[in-house]
Amino acid sequence: MEATVSDERPSSEGPATFREVFAQREYRYVFTASTLAWVGDYIAKAAVTLLIYRQTESVALSAAAFAVSYLPWLVGGPLLATLAERHPYRRVMVTCDLVRMMLLLVIAIPGMPSTAILALLFAATLANPPSQAARSALMPLILTGDRLVVGLSVSVSVGQAAQVVGYLAGAAIAAVNPSAALLVNAATFAASAALLRFGVADRPPAMTPAHRSHLLRETGDGFRIVFGSPVLRAIAILVFSAMLFSIVPEGLAAAWAGRHAGEMDTAAAQAIIMAASPVGFILGGLVVGRLFSPARRLALMRPLAVLSPLVLVPALFNPPPVVVAVLAAACGFAVAGMLPMANGLFVRALPDGYRARAFGVMATGVQVIQGAAVLVTGLLAQRFSIPLVVGVWSAAGVVLMTLAALSWPSRATIDAAVVAAGRRSGEPAGTPAQPDAPSDSPRQPHPQAGPERPRPGRRDAGDHPDGGRPGDPGRQRHAVT
Repeated sequence: MEATVSDERPSSEGPATFREVFAQREYRYVFTASTLAWVGDYIAKAAVTLLIYRQTESVALSAAAFAVSYLPWLVGGPLLATLAERHPYRRVMVTCDLVRMMLLLVIAIPGMPSTAILALLFAATLANPPSQAARSALMPLILTGDRLVVGLSVSVSVGQAAQVVGYLAGAAIAAVNPSAALLVNAATFAASAALLRFGVADRPPAMTPAHRSHLLRETGDGFRIVFGSPVLRAIAILVFSAMLFSIVPEGLAAAWAGRHAGEMDTAAAQAIIMAASPVGFILGGLVVGRLFSPARRLALMRPLAVLSPLVLVPALFNPPPVVVAVLAAACGFAVAGMLPMANGLFVRALPDGYRARAFGVMATGVQVIQGAAVLVTGLLAQRFSIPLVVGVWSAAGVVLMTLAALSWPSRATIDAAVVAAGRRSGEPAGTPAQPDAPSDSPRQPHPQAGPERPRPGRRDAGDHPDGGRPGDPGRQRHAVT
């Protein structure tokens, strides 16, 4: 396996390049496996939705088939993600892929009752939280410094493209044979498992059996470390707030097109509004991640956070669908531009043994907040016009994002959080989580931790959140949601 490239980049150097990111052998395997699984997942979503509708002619059951993939995050995302901390990351990801592959093969059997399909689909999606948590925790061990920021920007952007490709391919295949689409998804999971098994190093689990406690207690440590730390809490608020407003145009696209399409075809209006946000997200992740220096991305993070709801405020004036799509794309661009940096700071301020659990907390929060935002704005749109709802909702978002930006932790507080996380990385993962110490008094290592042990790909405790050392204004890193 290739040696990890040092993340010591001169402060005058620009952002990491795509070549540097893809030069990492493990990243190439994880990236390819993830892309295959994403495309297959969206193909299966389109296929199962159509399959259930054909069998039952029920819009409600068809919608339930689409929504069931979100349930594991809502009913136990952090708990399931904690499992990834107890076992080697590679084993978790490979096992989850194989489980999903087998269940999809069963779902693809012709004549399967709709209730059985929904039950099996729910069982398959239970593997999503631990698999995604393991992948999120693994990435900082593969990529270091600004390579992590750029690598995750690429992954997120490609994930958005996979959604579009998967839905289109899934609808086309399912129209001919839904079972064939499910078999394609099973094949993508098989390929993903093989790539991960033979392309990723087998690392020891973050939490040894000797330091395990109760699964619920370990899950609670994930919440405590995220919301008990001023730095992690500030990042969580910024990310959750971005999700609260950026999802609304996509979630209300069908109703917006139905009521305000004007002379435009309703289906076309819905399609361009729904596709605009992912397209903007792809462009934002690639453009900001690649063209701006690490220091500039750090400076742009808070302005982009405020800009994300601000660009939706003109929806108040009831613009035509094409203009709504442009606004949604601009919002997606702004969110994608600031998320990698926010996530990079998040992962730098986390001790090694808590990454999977923290990912479970963040991913669950994102799912719940997005669903709640669409639900609340949908209910409001029953009484008020959609442009008014989206415009006022977004204006409230500008206020919230401005407050979040103004309350952002100081550079000294961020430095201290990263130093404290580096020290805690030498402790066993079962050590109870504690809030960050004040910035002028970084917390000392736990007395049972002993001397720090070097780990593959582990960050230096002295690294600065933007990829350099404290006081070095030049660099950064990334990963979580």
